[in-house]
Amino acid sequence: MRQIALPLPTASDHPPRIVVGAANAGAVDALLEPAAWPFRTAILAGPPRSGKSLLARWFVESGAGDAVDDAPTLDEAELFHRWNRAQESGRPLLIVSPLPFGHRLEEGAEKDEPARWHVTLPDLGSRLGAALPLEIGEPDDAMLAALIEVHAQMRGLVLDDLATQYLAGRCERSHLGVERLVFAIDRLSLERKQPPTLAIWRDALNETKGGGSQV
Repeated sequence: MRQIALPLPTASDHPPRIVVGAANAGAVDALLEPAAWPFRTAILAGPPRSGKSLLARWFVESGAGDAVDDAPTLDEAELFHRWNRAQESGRPLLIVSPLPFGHRLEEGAEKDEPARWHVTLPDLGSRLGAALPLEIGEPDDAMLAALIEVHAQMRGLVLDDLATQYLAGRCERSHLGVERLVFAIDRLSLERKQPPTLAIWRDALNETKGGGSQV
């Protein structure tokens, strides 16, 4: 496990550092070598609250290149111009999307494929199709424990190694799930006016649907 400290203060709802683990280590390593990207362009995709925007911010603030966050919400012509400007300047361009980029399915192709980000502008589609795909996946137990620790520290919660290991083995296996779990622990602790205890951990796990029969 390793962590990346952000170069500038973050908003109160974002962690002050990025946890690097099984889910995002490949993407982070690729962000360190933008000169190796095809056309110096990469598309970073991942689930909600998985740190895509934080990684884009770190990439830009470190001087490695430029970034376009939440790219599918942009006008396709504008995004195409951004790609062209990046090519003209020679600066690497990181494009962030909630979904991996994919070409539209041909007629008769399988319809149950994973959701993809599709564009209608052919020229933009061909450029994005040539970019390096980077994806953030599901955290493993070690990364979940580190994420729980970071989010607990943000809220001033004291959770020792026993607590984080217990919670990591039972919580929803996602970045968003960790965030919801720690929020629930904090709220229950405040409501009951007591430090986080095993009873609070269990109730928070059940509340966030991460406990089940394992609790």
